[in-house]
Amino acid sequence: MKLYLIVDYAAPVAVNRRYVSPRRQEQARLTRQAILEAAAKLFVDPGYAATPLTAIAAEAGVAIQTVYAVFGNKRQLLSDLVDVTLAGDDERVAMQNRSFVTDIRGLTGLRPRLARFARHLAEVHARQARVMLALAGAATADADASAIWRKNLEERRHGMLMFAADLAETGEVRIDQEQAADVLWLAQDVRNYDWLVLQRGWSTEQFERWFVESVAAALT
Repeated sequence: MKLYLIVDYAAPVAVNRRYVSPRRQEQARLTRQAILEAAAKLFVDPGYAATPLTAIAAEAGVAIQTVYAVFGNKRQLLSDLVDVTLAGDDERVAMQNRSFVTDIRGLTGLRPRLARFARHLAEVHARQARVMLALAGAATADADASAIWRKNLEERRHGMLMFAADLAETGEVRIDQEQAADVLWLAQDVRNYDWLVLQRGWSTEQFERWFVESVAAALT
């Protein structure tokens, strides 16, 4: 959050800066991580609706007041958990500024770009599949979970629209950008990974090949 201080430019202003020690910052980071890990476990089993914040506090080994101080409420905890699980870390770096996007844009040709994204996608799904499937299930009965699930769907659709534009630069895509984004959005859905890898036992390599060949066929 950015704070803007409006002052009279003619008058000097003394600003008291609060010192935060590196040790305290690290402790805060570890506390936040412990709460997120507890939420990741309990939101999957027994589930989001069945898990009170007191249970998460107990699992994380912190006071319930700490959970409220860090996240505010259960909905925000779920939202942050989804973001962190998707990104793989708690750094405030936009997805389009992450290294895998730079890697993709440095490649030539449709299939090499799809292959690099497929590798990233498999890594993300391996990390987030159970949390996202739990969220999808919770969204059918809980308003907060439903709102977060819809937000995630919209963000993924926007991300695939940008990826479609990157793929169009190869000159190999034969359908318009909106349709290409729809194809990518459908193919990268976590439920495909769940069915093929978690349920049917496909290897990561098989999943990545399926993604590349299926999407390339649809785009060209």
